[in-house]
Amino acid sequence: MEAESYLTDGYGIRLALEAKPTGWTRFSTFASASAPPRIKQILVSPEHGVPYLNTSQVFDIRPTPRKWLAMSKTTKAEERLVTEGTILVMASATVGRAIVATKAHERAIVSHHFMRVAPMRKDLAGWTYAFLRSPQGLAMMRGAQYASVIRHIEPHHIAKLPVPEVSKSVASSFQQRVTAIVACRNEATRLRDEAEAAFAKAVGVASTTESEAGFAVNIGGVVRGRRRFEAAYYTPQVRAIVARFKKWERIGDLTDGIWWGNRFKRHYGDSGIPYLSADDVFTMNPYATTKILVDADDGHESYFVKRGWIVMACSGQTYGLNGAAMLMTEWHENTFFSHDMIRIKPKDGARAGYLLTALTHPVLGRPLLIREAYGMSIPHLDPNDVASFPVVRLGAKTEDAIADLAEQSAAAHAKAEVLERELSAAAGKIVSDFLVRPSVEVVSEEDRADAAIARERLSEINAHPERVLRGKAAKARLAKWTA
Repeated sequence: MEAESYLTDGYGIRLALEAKPTGWTRFSTFASASAPPRIKQILVSPEHGVPYLNTSQVFDIRPTPRKWLAMSKTTKAEERLVTEGTILVMASATVGRAIVATKAHERAIVSHHFMRVAPMRKDLAGWTYAFLRSPQGLAMMRGAQYASVIRHIEPHHIAKLPVPEVSKSVASSFQQRVTAIVACRNEATRLRDEAEAAFAKAVGVASTTESEAGFAVNIGGVVRGRRRFEAAYYTPQVRAIVARFKKWERIGDLTDGIWWGNRFKRHYGDSGIPYLSADDVFTMNPYATTKILVDADDGHESYFVKRGWIVMACSGQTYGLNGAAMLMTEWHENTFFSHDMIRIKPKDGARAGYLLTALTHPVLGRPLLIREAYGMSIPHLDPNDVASFPVVRLGAKTEDAIADLAEQSAAAHAKAEVLERELSAAAGKIVSDFLVRPSVEVVSEEDRADAAIARERLSEINAHPERVLRGKAAKARLAKWTA
């Protein structure tokens, strides 16, 4: 009963599609959407449980679980696991956001906030995903959402969506696109894991017998430098990592600059420059990319990045986005980046791929970085603190091998995002072309006979205009076929 539902773009698109007499079908005729029941989380330790991915973690470049659930205590646990190629669609909050699962999502329980979409025909799997990723498909899903604070859609909302029919060749093309996207993401994950494994092998295992529950720190080490008084800054784990480094240098000495941008007032518009926030950069399939309006003389060029730089999220929770880093590629150039991301510009002496691995390694890098975060509600990283990060030196040959893997991983990830955008645009074009295509109405044999009679009658009237056509039915039929 909400008036808003009938004012959305999605509702108008749906009416326009359904007004076409042929050429489209309901989503339910070639794919099914299902949603597992709400989950009761019985938390256990990692060695006894199955990893759990919540709504935001599924879209992370590195889907890292923070909870492990008891499989035997989880209702319909098997239905919550996903395999490579499974299409997932957000059913709440950011309604309609879709992603296709990769190897990184396998063997993990996925949040009940995701609907699972299963194509009934394998040859239409690619088009199924592409349609959900199209601007029109997303708009129609958002137009069907309900509730006030946290918006929702249900499987039956997706089942009723009108979808243009495509030829076998077009369906095959979209299937190849989706296969390439999954392959790129799997390749990016594999290369990153190989780079981190090589880094860990070269550094060695950092271990300590000192308990994390209670430990002592010399006061002389506290009052020097930034005078950090948080216990987390001096944990035995962190000190053990640094102790493993036979030789290290500050990352500030290996770069030409580490800085962040100034805050600015945002003005958005369709004719502006593509804008990326930290969430857009460090997640797959951003929900909706926006464009920001700029003035030619306002110095906005300082918010752009260059290929080969490293960009780091400098705010957020220490267990999540904060400290995430990415190597910039040509895909990121000519894009307006948010001010709340630190820019790191490498120079000769240490390659960008190696610095990225040293910063983001989950065991030997990230603990050293994230301990620098300060603040209570939303912790922040300061460029000056990041500049003091210790980068272990492993020799040119080893560092180059790690850098090659990391840089190839970044390129594969960027390629996947480009393919995703192209997929969405291609699917949107098909829907747009279908909407403006003239309708062709299928005429039955009975209608053809009526048309012949009407034309004969029309010829008779034209020959003898003095005669009067009698009967409402005859007039109506004549008017129909004359038109």
